[in-house]
Amino acid sequence: MANGRMIAAAGTTWPERYTFSPALRVGNLLFISGTTATDESGQLVAPGDIVGQTRHIYEKFAALLAAAGGGLEHVVETTEYVTTTENYRGTAEVRRAVFRPPYPTATGVIVAGLLRPGALIEISAVAVLPG
Repeated sequence: MANGRMIAAAGTTWPERYTFSPALRVGNLLFISGTTATDESGQLVAPGDIVGQTRHIYEKFAALLAAAGGGLEHVVETTEYVTTTENYRGTAEVRRAVFRPPYPTATGVIVAGLLRPGALIEISAVAVLPG
């Protein structure tokens, strides 16, 4: 494995039992793991609301990026795993609110389910950090 440095959002703790990093910095690249809309206690945020869940995920991304010395403007790629297309168009408005043209590349995948019960969307991302 390439030597990387795990990134966790400031003020959060990452359980040692997890076998993945929330984000891994390798050189000037930041790889953000698939993320669902959970709060600090692990509770799902915005149950039944894919738009609210998307918004919360990007807030979590912003915190990870800040801890790595970047921001949402450094994201170059996202992958979205969704369990429903109901209200999915609303997630585009969230992307317009957090990203500016040229927008990051994006892949969307419809899945039968996610590991987090009640999660309607899970997003991963890659960012190119400054310096």
